[in-house]
Amino acid sequence: MQYTDMQLDALRELANIGSGNAGTALSGMLGRTVDISVPNALVLPLADAVESAGPPESSVTGVVLTVSGSMDAIVLLLFPPADADRLCGMLGLEPGSEVAASALNEIGNILGTSYINALAAMSGLVLEPSPPQQITDMLAAIVSTVLAAGAGHSDFALILDSELKVEGDNCSLSFLLVPSPGGVEQLLSGLGLA
Repeated sequence: MQYTDMQLDALRELANIGSGNAGTALSGMLGRTVDISVPNALVLPLADAVESAGPPESSVTGVVLTVSGSMDAIVLLLFPPADADRLCGMLGLEPGSEVAASALNEIGNILGTSYINALAAMSGLVLEPSPPQQITDMLAAIVSTVLAAGAGHSDFALILDSELKVEGDNCSLSFLLVPSPGGVEQLLSGLGLA
């Protein structure tokens, strides 16, 4: 799986715009400024892709949205436990409660959908997100499951990742977009870079 620098830059810019939309949505929900890191565009063997997400044994809450339509992909939002609790606290919810878990799912849904809608608008593709699913497990378990599903028959995965940080709080979440191998070509084609 080889992509030119121009193609990777275009994918990075798509991720940047998607993250920007998600950051604006999160900022509106929390009433605080959200800073977004410059996204990475990585093409990695599956095993390396799992390691790139962070410490494999760390516990995280993930919200997963599968994407169908013109391309298949998976959007994964990763919340470290302390950051998930802080987000819930900012919303006035008791961390660990059923309502807080539901709120994290809804945050994931709103952010993931904002991200996907930005990609659709930029690429001209029809992208339909599924309802979100929430998983709490070790990071390696969540990421390897998502990557295996997204990679299909490929031994490589394209990962577009960004980090959103809430101003005034040491609170962040990570965004991973894992398009299926054919999905990458669909995105690039939508941008005129196939």
